[in-house]
Amino acid sequence: MLSLPEYEKQIAESRDKRMAWWREARFGMFVHYGLYSQLGRNEWVMACENIPPKEYEKLADTFAPKEGCCREWAALAKKAGCKYMVLTSRHHEGFSLWDSKANPYNSVNYGPHRDIVKEFCEACREYGLKFGFYTSCMDWHHPDAFAAAYDTDARKRFTDYIKALNEELLTQYGDIDILWYDVPSPMESWEGWDSLARNQYLRSIQPHIIINDRSRLPEDFGTPEERIDAEDRDWEACMTFNGVSWGYLDSKQTVPYSYSAQQIAKMLQTCCERGGNLLLNVGPMPDGSIPEEAIEPMTKMGEWLEINGEAVYGKLKKLHGNQYQCNGVSRSSCKGNTVYMWNRIWNPVNGEMGIGGFFTEPKKVSFMDGTEIEFEKIGDRMILKNLPAENPDKILGIPLIKFEFDCEPEYRFASYFPQLNGGLSREIK
Repeated sequence: MLSLPEYEKQIAESRDKRMAWWREARFGMFVHYGLYSQLGRNEWVMACENIPPKEYEKLADTFAPKEGCCREWAALAKKAGCKYMVLTSRHHEGFSLWDSKANPYNSVNYGPHRDIVKEFCEACREYGLKFGFYTSCMDWHHPDAFAAAYDTDARKRFTDYIKALNEELLTQYGDIDILWYDVPSPMESWEGWDSLARNQYLRSIQPHIIINDRSRLPEDFGTPEERIDAEDRDWEACMTFNGVSWGYLDSKQTVPYSYSAQQIAKMLQTCCERGGNLLLNVGPMPDGSIPEEAIEPMTKMGEWLEINGEAVYGKLKKLHGNQYQCNGVSRSSCKGNTVYMWNRIWNPVNGEMGIGGFFTEPKKVSFMDGTEIEFEKIGDRMILKNLPAENPDKILGIPLIKFEFDCEPEYRFASYFPQLNGGLSREIK
């Protein structure tokens, strides 16, 4: 076994190659599905409501995902413009969605008597999506799960169990792209979890796999949850669809809390601007159907990305602060020498709209369909001219304007106003 420094050096050397697809994908779908979906009161319902394991186990008998539900998830992900999916193969409740010998408490021995993980893998491959497995370190069903924190024998049994579960996931379903750990409790260190040895072993099975940061080791990427916070590394913001629960909630009551397509686009833009990915969750209904409130926003998002995906997918530049903030109602993403201005509000006055801060003059300004936009550069300002009064984006009302430069554009936010840019100013023209 490699030491921690040796291991980190080894995975760092292969990271660019392993992460290349993920860094260009930008948008993925999370799927939280399990026994808790039947109760519809949050995926932590077992713990929050102090439901004893023996009582909770009865849900395994009534768990009934419909045939083809995984294809439904993958079809929506594809339609939404997502490039990858992550499924909760086993949440904290301890119920495995695959044919597990390590954990007989699973969907083949109970409920549907089907391997849902296998169906998920097949669906992702059918729709050309990369995919991976969410795998909880915490387990409320396993008898050694808490004793492992203070009992050496219990710790050995429990960490062996965690290793065996993940070994099954990485040996039974072909190539897997992502291993997505969650909640490494009760142990407080990677030593307690044997994460160094386990992750080396799992990587030996799937050398190309990428692993997140929730096994008490930093691994390949960070996972800010329910917030979009840039990190000084690869990162992915994982977001619920409603700010209330990862698991299914009653659709009629959830609609007021759920994201619109415009809100999804806003989150995605922020991730693109700050150098990260968006992993947006959907919590299927008890039978595995996609909740109604997710279908229209995700579908509209996909329609919008068919036109504007150039500003999302691929090798984007990480922007800092107000870099390329063209005006007060827009933000940007950038690829090479091209800046994409995301207009959250469309309000040209007399057909004109101002752009501030670019010192470099673009060689071309256009809408994403190629229609050129007339402009005039006056000092550090650009005036876009003859713009349509009506919002040109008929899908989300977020039209993008594309600025193409011959070189990396020089830019300074509010360059005429030194009180806003650290005392630097330029002559107002």
